[in-house]
Amino acid sequence: MERINLAVFQKGLVLVSLLVLGFWSHAQQDAQYTQYMYNTVSVNPAYAGSRGHLSIAALYRSQWVGLDGAPETQTLNLHTPMGYRGVGLGVSIVNDVIGPTSETYFDVDFSYTIQTGIDGKLSFGLKASAHLLDIQFSQLETGTLQGQVTLPSDIDNRFSPNVGAGIYYHTDRFYAGLSVPRMLETEHFEESSLSTARERMSWYLITGYVWDLNPFLKFKPALLTKWVEGAPLQVDLSANFMFNDKFIVGAAYRWDAAFSGMVGFNISDKLLIGIAHDRETTDLGATTFNDGSFEIILRYDFIQRLGNLKSPRFF
Repeated sequence: MERINLAVFQKGLVLVSLLVLGFWSHAQQDAQYTQYMYNTVSVNPAYAGSRGHLSIAALYRSQWVGLDGAPETQTLNLHTPMGYRGVGLGVSIVNDVIGPTSETYFDVDFSYTIQTGIDGKLSFGLKASAHLLDIQFSQLETGTLQGQVTLPSDIDNRFSPNVGAGIYYHTDRFYAGLSVPRMLETEHFEESSLSTARERMSWYLITGYVWDLNPFLKFKPALLTKWVEGAPLQVDLSANFMFNDKFIVGAAYRWDAAFSGMVGFNISDKLLIGIAHDRETTDLGATTFNDGSFEIILRYDFIQRLGNLKSPRFF
């Protein structure tokens, strides 16, 4: 019985450590995406309306599948150009859950686009964000943990505002953007004896290109770099191949973190489905309880076939 209690205590202590470390890193960095090339508006408000029509996307990510309390992310966003020339608007909801911690962001994006050439467009964006933080520390005070680990009181839907900004340039084949989705370094709570969580400014650089290898095959490399003070630089490299403008297959590498496989399918010129699976290259990835990370995205574009047909958008 003593051995069983010790094992339960060790497992509980690991859960607490995961919560503390995960929340500390999560408070410094926004949600992580492998299929960022289909979800650009989540990190850069200047992307809002750039697809030229109303676009809706829903994404689900389960990280470190098999590990109790591992992060899960649900994202829903829509954005569209407005009737006013060059203006785009978007709204999104992002919900992150790790153990007893839940964070929800409600974002409103505004963009203004100017024509810089025959094909080039430069957009400037602003983001207004409402953040709700919920931590149920009481869920951890059970069994052998009770009386042995001191935890702070629960936090229920603590509200904090934030703002962000970005710029985004694109042609029919190339895109590049620089953004800071959260500018205010908000301190969420101080009473915790475990840690003090703060929002840190996260800088995002995203870029990509579409090459025609032949009439039926396109090559789509992409890069996402994220920098946060006090955290390691994150670099995501991906390479996708698109066959007949329908089927997409590719791979990605997150520097010193994970390899990923990706597949996608344009069910129609309006509906895209994409699936990704990550495998950690860190010590965490070698554990028997970690089956990697899984991500799925659905995107629907309300394309209107009026007048001259526009060039298809591949990002």
